[in-house]
Amino acid sequence: MKKLITLLVTIAMIGVMLTGCGGSGKEVTADPAKLAEDLSKTASGDTLSSISEDILASTYLVDTSKIDSCAAYVGTGATACEAVVIKCSDSSYVSEVKGLFETRVKNQSDLYSSYNADEVKNLDNAIIKTSGNYAVLCVTNDTAAAEKVLKEAGF
Repeated sequence: MKKLITLLVTIAMIGVMLTGCGGSGKEVTADPAKLAEDLSKTASGDTLSSISEDILASTYLVDTSKIDSCAAYVGTGATACEAVVIKCSDSSYVSEVKGLFETRVKNQSDLYSSYNADEVKNLDNAIIKTSGNYAVLCVTNDTAAAEKVLKEAGF
């Protein structure tokens, strides 16, 4: 009887641990265009404008054949602010997109350090997140607002 109770308690504990490690289980299903627009509104000091998929592909060096949908808002160059949301066709491409975003931030940081050093702070605080098939890059001067938008979207 003692062994049976021990076994049942052990099974119950394993069940609790497995459900505790499962996270929220909420899958991101955001519309990239809407999410990018919402993120773009967190930036101030520059007007961010939507860019086409072709310009997005050449700017961020992504392979559009591996993307379901995407959207990006970029500034005039006066600031480093930008918001990019990419929904990949397959989750295996997400880590590559994340790496491309990291390279973009580094390159922008190098560029801005030579003529608008104040923007380097925003680049140092760039938000790069992934979830499921999604990858997000947001450079803004209000990271708290951007994090709130991302949290509401399930990131």
